[in-house]
Amino acid sequence: MRLVFAGTPEFAREAMAALHAAGHEIVLVLTQPDRPAGRGMKLQASPVKQWAQDHGVPVAQPRSLRLDGKYPDEAAAAREALLAANPECMVVAAYGLILPQWTLDLPPRGCLNIHASILPRWRGAAPIHRAIEAGDPETGITIMQMDAGLDTGDMLLVRTLAIAPDATTAILHDQLAALGGECIVQALANPDALTRTPQPTEGITYAHKIEKAEAALDWTLSAEVLARRIRAFDPFPGMTVPLTHNGATEILKLWAATAEPRSQPAAPGTVVSADASGVRVACGAGQLCLTQLQRPGGKRLNAADFLRGCPLQPGQSLKAA
Repeated sequence: MRLVFAGTPEFAREAMAALHAAGHEIVLVLTQPDRPAGRGMKLQASPVKQWAQDHGVPVAQPRSLRLDGKYPDEAAAAREALLAANPECMVVAAYGLILPQWTLDLPPRGCLNIHASILPRWRGAAPIHRAIEAGDPETGITIMQMDAGLDTGDMLLVRTLAIAPDATTAILHDQLAALGGECIVQALANPDALTRTPQPTEGITYAHKIEKAEAALDWTLSAEVLARRIRAFDPFPGMTVPLTHNGATEILKLWAATAEPRSQPAAPGTVVSADASGVRVACGAGQLCLTQLQRPGGKRLNAADFLRGCPLQPGQSLKAA
């Protein structure tokens, strides 16, 4: 099939590569503008753009597709590129722009979205993170016929995936990216056989974008909630706590932890014990056993290696004064 592909991150690149491998012709790629990244903050192309350039596929990077919006010239140029590409269908995966109605109407088969949840649960920007944070036992991929709403279109294909008890967002992302590629290839292998199913009106939740401000850990929450949040925020933004060490306060990042029953009375945020098996800290309910930590400018370390360079003592506080 003759396709336009709209996407930006690695999740989308996986799907585009799967479509290419299945024999579909990708005639145009839409992706977000290059962004500053790395220590030098140099402009960096998205994974989708990098793939397109490696395979000689034309790329358009409008800041908006709204012809009456802030960047009408860029939207108009993108529209001309889409018309010239003459696609049968547009496939969208984690693109990052709202598609206006003219875009949805342009391909004869419309626009299909690869969404990383079982809709209508976790519509929105961060479905993988929020599923782990909420403690969902499973998630999946929904191939959806896009409409003007936010992830509200009819479902065409759904595949489920169990969430492992120790899964991080990084792990689950890679699993869902591979599954998303399989699902869109399956959907486009015989699109006329797909059945459009309206989304249920019950069970709607929204996966709001992850904000850096969410990184600060609140010890008054339960250990179960905090352990899930640490897994959900790996690799971004990571959970953080303040540590006063040698008279200076630094911010630690926490990357792995397990919830345990409270071993002894202690105020939330107080170190209960610290040894090679983990740093145990009292929470609002239970205690958190921290097993992977990171100091500013350092590497992620297991508890034993971390404590060699930064010994923690029972009674020490890991909360803001």
